[in-house]
Amino acid sequence: MADFSEDKVIETQRRGRIEVICGSMFSGKTEELIRRMKRAQFARQRVEIFKPAIDTRYSIEEVVSHDSNSIASTPVDSSASILLLSTDIEVVGIDEAQFFDDGLVEVCNELAKRGVRVIVAGLDMDYKCVPFGPMPALLAIADEVSKVHAICVRCGNLAYVSHRTVDNDKRVLLGEKMEYEPLCRVCYEKAMASKEAELR
Repeated sequence: MADFSEDKVIETQRRGRIEVICGSMFSGKTEELIRRMKRAQFARQRVEIFKPAIDTRYSIEEVVSHDSNSIASTPVDSSASILLLSTDIEVVGIDEAQFFDDGLVEVCNELAKRGVRVIVAGLDMDYKCVPFGPMPALLAIADEVSKVHAICVRCGNLAYVSHRTVDNDKRVLLGEKMEYEPLCRVCYEKAMASKEAELR
């Protein structure tokens, strides 16, 4: 029978890990990140949440979900800053990970090696259904992946993508319900076909 002494259990709890929460817009990614971080705070763990400095939609210094739940965060310009600011932190949260540079993958790996629990939330695809920023690589190295879903606003099925409703082809366009809608795969294809027909 395995010998699970208290020391070994504590050691197991301290092992670093990477958890990725992904999905389309309005799927509850940030909500889930905040929930996990608040549970860690309640357990009196040392926590820190980082977000890209460019994301100022709701608050400059807080991570805020679409349902208006919030938690204090540190805005940073690059993934390297996360490593520098995570000394003595037990749980690191990272929101809107798709907006960070590719160095975020190595930063998360390094934190996990140090015994830090890393919880990352981000869009897995952009509005054209293309894998977004460092997210594909983060999904590959994650210990645990949670894919959350919004509801398609046109048919009520599970949403697949964040469909951009405004005429702007910049890959990074911070927006809300005025600029994006969650669509399932079928409704997205219909929307794309309709746009193509209009351009003819």
